[in-house]
Amino acid sequence: MNTAKFITLEGMDGAGKTTHLDWIKSQLLLSGIDLVATREPGGTPLGEALRQLLLITEESRHPDTEALLMFAARREHIAKVISPALLAGRWVLCDRFTDATYAYQAGGSSLQWSRIVQLENWVQGDLQPDLTFYFDVPPEVGRARTQQVREPDRFEREQAEFFARVRAAYLRRAQEFPSRIQVIDATRSISEIQIQLASILSNI
Repeated sequence: MNTAKFITLEGMDGAGKTTHLDWIKSQLLLSGIDLVATREPGGTPLGEALRQLLLITEESRHPDTEALLMFAARREHIAKVISPALLAGRWVLCDRFTDATYAYQAGGSSLQWSRIVQLENWVQGDLQPDLTFYFDVPPEVGRARTQQVREPDRFEREQAEFFARVRAAYLRRAQEFPSRIQVIDATRSISEIQIQLASILSNI
């Protein structure tokens, strides 16, 4: 485990990403891995400002605009955080990346899939995660969990049909990239999930 790795965590809110990211981070640190933990949208001052705009502001916007803002934040994130860390030999652990844009903008907001492909190629080039954990839950489970702990953000207030499309898009991505995206049944107990995560991480 001496080569820098880029690991992302994906899933709808309520799937347990934050809990499992913290656990994965602790396990990697115990193994002596030097890492950077970050998130999208966010990770840089510009990215965090755009996150506030995207998640909190109630103003409606065209799906194209939303996707462009996501990739603007991502370009800055790659340039300022992700690429420098990987070049320095540090692992990167990221809460969401481009799979989320396919899920929320192409899936949920019905933006043309090929537009995301074009933006991905432009902004990322050859950069892709080495490993992605997709925490899969039925939309109603994720929403129920989220409502128990905080006020929903703008995306979390979308209708059930929106989240059904989000989940379908995530599963489509998993089918397209089966060697990279590990689908985790996030309806199970935390301990059961962590056993599976540990097994996958031991083979990376």
